[in-house]
Amino acid sequence: MQESFLHYLWKHKKINTANLQTTQGEAIVINSVGQHNTNAGPDFFNAQITIDNQLWAGNVEIHVNASDWFLHNHEKDTAYDNVILHVVWEHDTDVFRNSNTTIPTLQLKNYISETIINDYKTLFNKEGKWINCQHDFEKTDAFLINNWLERLFFERLQQKTEAIETLLKTSMNNWEAVLFKLMAKNFGLKVNADAFFSISQSVNFSVIRKTQSNKLSLEALLFGQAGLLQDTVQEPYYISLQNEYVFLKQKFSLSTLGVTPIQFFRLRPLNFPTIRLAQLASLYNEHQNLFSKIIETNSLEGFYNLFSIDTSLFWKTHYTFQKTSKETKKALTKSFINLLLINTILPIKFCYAKHKGNVVNDEIIELALAIASEKNSIITAFNKLKKVSKSSLQSQALLQLKNEYCSKNKCLQCAIGNSILNK
Repeated sequence: MQESFLHYLWKHKKINTANLQTTQGEAIVINSVGQHNTNAGPDFFNAQITIDNQLWAGNVEIHVNASDWFLHNHEKDTAYDNVILHVVWEHDTDVFRNSNTTIPTLQLKNYISETIINDYKTLFNKEGKWINCQHDFEKTDAFLINNWLERLFFERLQQKTEAIETLLKTSMNNWEAVLFKLMAKNFGLKVNADAFFSISQSVNFSVIRKTQSNKLSLEALLFGQAGLLQDTVQEPYYISLQNEYVFLKQKFSLSTLGVTPIQFFRLRPLNFPTIRLAQLASLYNEHQNLFSKIIETNSLEGFYNLFSIDTSLFWKTHYTFQKTSKETKKALTKSFINLLLINTILPIKFCYAKHKGNVVNDEIIELALAIASEKNSIITAFNKLKKVSKSSLQSQALLQLKNEYCSKNKCLQCAIGNSILNK
């Protein structure tokens, strides 16, 4: 038995309320279950309970065993002085207020149907299942799923904005600087995300500003901070980068202390850090005020045009500094731009709008629906149960669902889990 299940039973009044009595035989009438509190303190605030014909207003505390009151040291906490009812599954002891008066106790197990208990046990029986509701997911109402996924999408956006808020504090509220750090991290993809982010952290954004009008200077800055200009390569472009970096390092007192080493291992050539850094340099060389342009752009096609950049000439025939390859264009693909939109642009647009007191939910939804669904093992597994991911809005929401609800057994806080228990 989980305490969260008892919270669910109380919150949704899944109780046989006829002839409710305290453990001391006093009649109980639940006028209001109160407001669910997920922070410190009693579990439900401002409940209204009639006990033995006397109306009480106050808080409700819920435990599996009544003795958990003492296990959690509530008897020493003044926050629990206003508890008017102790709701438990098993009443194994009385509990008292500071005045030594007994707190009325309701033993729930006497008032819950076997059907609800069995449905709960079935839902949480994980044996042989990828997620708890695996056998019921397909039968769940599509309208309910879509509404829940939209809510989860914004929940995930909110989590991402918390990281942006932290960066803003350390960047003196410079939105362009924060965008550059997020862009750098996402250009690194999964393998080099931390390394690229550490590169962006190692250079004050004012240095990016001073070098971005000269592509060679900006490339030298990024490649040098990444530790890629330390070899001996008899190539004019490479030598030019080395010389420029020596100049920049001295001029701006640059340091690579704290920069994470980059990785080439198990990466496709187009995702080599050399190519991604060259593309990042081209993007910032092309757009002097990228943040402002991102805020002004509202359509998917507009973003594809904004990010329509190519690398410098050298990289058309190279993936690394050492080896020449067949000439290919190294422009940003639409799928890569989609990743930038999902992981950086939508969160920062959402966060910026909140700072300005604007509501851009409809604009965000429209963009998210226009972007193709991501493809990964989690999305594939959900789609096998029921074809639900048709855009990035659904795929982002499904990642939130799996990571924050399914994997944490938070079915009772999930709209789908609730619908199964309420069927």
